[in-house]
Amino acid sequence: VQLQASGGGLVQAGGSLRLSCAISGRTTVSHSMAWFRQAPGKEREFVAAIRWDARRSTYADSVRGRFTISRDSAKNTVYLQMNNLKSEDTALYYCARGLVFSMNSRDYTTWGQGTLVTVSS
Repeated sequence: VQLQASGGGLVQAGGSLRLSCAISGRTTVSHSMAWFRQAPGKEREFVAAIRWDARRSTYADSVRGRFTISRDSAKNTVYLQMNNLKSEDTALYYCARGLVFSMNSRDYTTWGQGTLVTVSS
């Protein structure tokens, strides 16, 4: 299984972006998906996760109310809609796949290559 993240770019503060994570290879729908991010000089941090059946999702406090994670099982794609972006959202964003619905990066075993989001103030 491979994950391909896309949709990053340069946006002004207050703007929006939608990230996509395409899942390829032999897949099932029984995996949870998550987004993590890593800003320059900082550790990787959890952003959002969605359970395999899409019935539960969870967010980091810093993005709750601004970001929305969703999945389209028919397209094998997970999305992260990011609204009201702030300069502190600038980071490399990674999608990840795992068997456990979790906020812990150790529970995710497959990772995409990352897509860069830059928010200018």
